[in-house]
Amino acid sequence: MTPSSASPAKASQSAQAVTSLAPETLRSWFQEHQDLIVIDVRSAAEFENMHIRGSYNVPLPLLSEHTDELAARLGSRVVLVCQSGARAEQARQRLGGAGISNAYVLAGGAPGFAEAGGDVVRGKSRWDLERQVRLAAGSLVVLGLAGGKFISPKIRLLAGGIGAGLTFSAATNTCAMGKAISAMPWNKAAEEPTRESAILRFPVAADVTPESKAS
Repeated sequence: MTPSSASPAKASQSAQAVTSLAPETLRSWFQEHQDLIVIDVRSAAEFENMHIRGSYNVPLPLLSEHTDELAARLGSRVVLVCQSGARAEQARQRLGGAGISNAYVLAGGAPGFAEAGGDVVRGKSRWDLERQVRLAAGSLVVLGLAGGKFISPKIRLLAGGIGAGLTFSAATNTCAMGKAISAMPWNKAAEEPTRESAILRFPVAADVTPESKAS
């Protein structure tokens, strides 16, 4: 195999690889790079609870709806943040489809950055969305098993349904339960981000083309 024939394959593998950034590296970047943009894709309530100082809150559903418009406003150094990295990776893939191929996913999410001594802003304390999903799913499974034993065997189907839902969630990298729980009143922040308050806050990077972002 010649070098020229190997290059496209390596480039393809590189484009598909998850780009993870250590919390310690992000801390140093805040001091070294003026063009750094940190986007937190968690819900507004999670962001209100605790977030990295200087980060922008663009929840994943909002980012997904306005991916192209947001991508046109981003520079060359973008870091995506969530609770554990799963939602940030979804955001990275969506932005990748819009020409932002070098965005980073913060390892450990916002909690990992705080544990590493990073500068965070803390507000009203509430459980993060992923923890609420685990509680809801676990409770429904226990309810299904207990109901199947003491009330009717048919109730066990509830546990099976939750298991199937979690399997589908992992396979598709989506979470319908998370979306439903995020709409609950206790997960509503004082101000929910909108296109106008979140997406349009970023200046248009007119001199940055998709080709230069990928370089």
